[in-house]
Amino acid sequence: MTTARPDLDPELRELLADMPLMSQLSPEVLAQLRRLPSTPVESLLAHRQVDWREVTVPVKAGAPIPLSVFSPANADRTTAGPCVYWMHGGGMVMGDRFSQIDIPLEWLDEFGAVVVSVDYRLAPEATSTTLVDDCYQGLLWVAENSAEQGIDPARIVVAGASAGGGLAAGVTLLARDLGTPAIAAQMLICPMLDHRNTSASSRQYSGGPGVWTREMNEFGWRCVLGDLTDDEVPPYVSPALADDLSGLPTTYIDAGSAEVFRDEDADYATRIWAAGGQAELHVWAGGFHGFDALYPQARISATARRTRTDWLARVLRPDSAA
Repeated sequence: MTTARPDLDPELRELLADMPLMSQLSPEVLAQLRRLPSTPVESLLAHRQVDWREVTVPVKAGAPIPLSVFSPANADRTTAGPCVYWMHGGGMVMGDRFSQIDIPLEWLDEFGAVVVSVDYRLAPEATSTTLVDDCYQGLLWVAENSAEQGIDPARIVVAGASAGGGLAAGVTLLARDLGTPAIAAQMLICPMLDHRNTSASSRQYSGGPGVWTREMNEFGWRCVLGDLTDDEVPPYVSPALADDLSGLPTTYIDAGSAEVFRDEDADYATRIWAAGGQAELHVWAGGFHGFDALYPQARISATARRTRTDWLARVLRPDSAA
């Protein structure tokens, strides 16, 4: 029986028609995808006045974690600016710190924010809490070096897309539970939050090709979790498992109506409200997974991106009229 699905936005449908789609991932396909060229970050910086620095953060086990730090050039260092700490997407199995970096660079333009992007280790080579721990160590570096980097420690925003959105949620839970560092807000863009993969939306996007299908999601989670049983999965890895969503910073969550993560994302916002927290939720009608990253020129994409920026303006400049 065919499962009914929300229609795609007409403009997105036309754009997506030219994109090769898959239904499943495998180790062989993943190896091919990893060989594709990475994001040409230089072209994104060409028209911007940006200082770009590379740093590494030591970890207890494994190679140091690379961080890319993008700061407004010639900024007034006597006035600390906000920071966006960015975690990239890629199903936890691919991508790098330059993936989707055009999204937070818009906030460097808009707010003079320092953008720090973390190159966390990927599954299946890294498993369980390794990915979120890498991201947390990078966040600690940001907080500990905020004065040197021209960052206002009271205005650090944790953000990410897809797998990065799930890692951002996990890092925020970890920072809350450990009591440090302070996070002003979390921006979760179509986040990958629930390894159980059992929602109505996950079933709607199964059995056929897509940008990110239920089967691809199962592969990504299997790579991260390995042989862990459901009872052994930590909530920092699969944030939807967290029993307590109180005490979180103000949160922005968005997703498309036509994607696997729609229902788990809406449920996460609902549970934040139920715990007395503040969350803003947008479900973009006709949006597929990652639509605004893949096709930023589409009208719905421009609206989604502008809406996030307007929300950040209210968070970062609460006295403004934005």
